[in-house]
Amino acid sequence: MKISLSAAPLKGIAMTIAAASLLAGCSQNNDSAIPKQVRFILNAPYVPFEYQDANGNLKGFDVDLGKALCSQAKLSCSWSSQSWDSLIPSLLSRKADAIMSAMTVTPQRQHQLLFSNPYIVEPSAWFVPANAQVGNISPQDIKGQHIGVQRGTLQDDYVTDLYGSDNTINRYGSVDDMTIDLQAGRIDMAFVDYPIGQQTFINATHGAFKQVGDMISTPKKYFGDGFAIAFRPGDHALADKFNQALSELKQNGKYQQLINEYFKTKANTSTSADSQ
Repeated sequence: MKISLSAAPLKGIAMTIAAASLLAGCSQNNDSAIPKQVRFILNAPYVPFEYQDANGNLKGFDVDLGKALCSQAKLSCSWSSQSWDSLIPSLLSRKADAIMSAMTVTPQRQHQLLFSNPYIVEPSAWFVPANAQVGNISPQDIKGQHIGVQRGTLQDDYVTDLYGSDNTINRYGSVDDMTIDLQAGRIDMAFVDYPIGQQTFINATHGAFKQVGDMISTPKKYFGDGFAIAFRPGDHALADKFNQALSELKQNGKYQQLINEYFKTKANTSTSADSQ
């Protein structure tokens, strides 16, 4: 389309072009800028998703999948661990670029974060000492108990809302701290993601604890759509980059290899969160 210079003063045109350029720059900064190094943060220990080995190196499903995603997307990435409560504030204050820490996509979190496509769906479950006599686990049946949850998680919200009025809720910064209190009898039961409970309460303690009741993944208000990578709301280009890489890893078989490595003993792990 031709533009007649006589239709507007040159100064007005210059200002319009400058304004358009500024808006384009803002859009590019908000939506398209991908950092030279993507700084991932997570909360360890949270076996098998993230933990530190004897040498202090970060390991786990989230770490290995994240590294595979970065390699597939041809991105340079770094990893560091911090407290669960500080993950979202660190991301929003630009001290990090992404959270990959078994974080469930929930409506509440979607108000302040941008999520990738879910990379795995996990139920939650109840765990108690192996000699505990526990019947039904419904809110109507559980009364006068000390229940352990990790602070600020979906399990915290679920237990607080449904069990909080008739029980004492003990909130922990890590599952390891929760395990210590469950072993010492300071809490009666714990409610965590199933694979974390299976690894931490059963496998790692050689059967000192057991799972009771059904695994729980509803209502969606609490349990959301699965685990996903969290980004700042404007970082659509970065999220798209990882969504594409996740799709490619599922196609080339690398994703399934990691699932088999970390969850080969657990039939209930769902990888149906494939919506691309």
